[in-house]
This record gives sequence, C-alpha cells and structure tokens, in this order.
Amino acid sequence: MTGPAAESGPADDAVTVAENPDASRYEITVAGRLAGFAEYRRRGTRLVFTHTEVSPEFEGRGLGGRLVGAALDAARAAGETVVPRCPFVAAYIDRHPQYAGLVAPD
Repeated sequence: MTGPAAESGPADDAVTVAENPDASRYEITVAGRLAGFAEYRRRGTRLVFTHTEVSPEFEGRGLGGRLVGAALDAARAAGETVVPRCPFVAAYIDRHPQYAGLVAPD
C-alpha cells in the first residue's frame, strides 16, 4: 500500500499497512512485526469493519489511526463504501470528516 499511512519516517521503524484478504483484515506492521489489525466483512462493495486492535506493546504511537486511515483510503480507491460497526473506526470517521462520504447509507 502506498500513501502517507504506509510511509515510514525516521521514528517509524518501517511502518507498513497492507490488506490480508485471506484473514479479512488490514494489518499494520512495525519493522516486520504485526502491530495491529482492522477486521472486516466484505458485502459486495461494502466493507463492514467489525474490530480494530493494536497490540499493547505498540499502543500510544498512533498506529490505530494510521491503520484505519490506510484502510479507508484503500476502500475509497476501490470505489467501496464502509460500515463502521467497530467503535474505533466509527470514532476515526467522526474525527476525520473527509471519510464521512465513504459511510454506506443505512
């Protein structure tokens, strides 16, 4: 994945975000180690985000936001809509209104 969420900086220890379709989730890694994931269920062109988790040893570094931002960017690029059942994803969208248009109508 490319873009700001997948780039690394001097203090980022090579942070990357990639979709793992076999596990139905987006994963964030730090220096090759799995740091967290955002699970989804695919329903046609909708991604229903159900759970987001960052391992305790990686908390407090903004990785959850980078993960969700990258997943939402990928959904937008693919022409998909999202259903934020996960409270973290819903809160992220609320704080970043540029993603509000991705939310599928009820």
